[in-house]
Amino acid sequence: MNALDTAKELANLLETTGWKVALAESCTGGLVCATLTELAGSSNWFERGYITYSNQAKTECLGVPIELIESHGAVSEAVARAMAEGAQRNAKVKAAVSITGIAGPSGGSSAKPVGTICFGWAIQSEEAVATTCQTKLFTGDRQAVRQQATAFALEELLTLLKAVKS
Repeated sequence: MNALDTAKELANLLETTGWKVALAESCTGGLVCATLTELAGSSNWFERGYITYSNQAKTECLGVPIELIESHGAVSEAVARAMAEGAQRNAKVKAAVSITGIAGPSGGSSAKPVGTICFGWAIQSEEAVATTCQTKLFTGDRQAVRQQATAFALEELLTLLKAVKS
């Protein structure tokens, strides 16, 4: 399924449950937000997006501790977790997604090659916020990596929200 088809299914689920979503994007630069807001009526379930490309933005907008970034790196599951939780908390929504990574063509290392993307999904349940993180390695040029990251972020959000709903 492509990202727009996934977004349509996600929109239907969010619409029927009355839930809202927020995004915290770094390397995708708003591509996930753009995919979601491509859909008419998205204001009913899309709350806001944070484009936190710099470390300073991650700290100021989402409350990611600078010490966390310094000790783990901006491209890490620890930072993705903090970004998702900050977006969920600040936007007061059911779900938030974060993406931080190295889209390329430069910036990679042997430990974190180009295409390394870390994701976080913070989902509010009745008891607490549950946060899931995952790191993926995508291939291709910068645009291909960003598109794959967008599709994966939405697919996983849909899967997690379906699990919460049932």
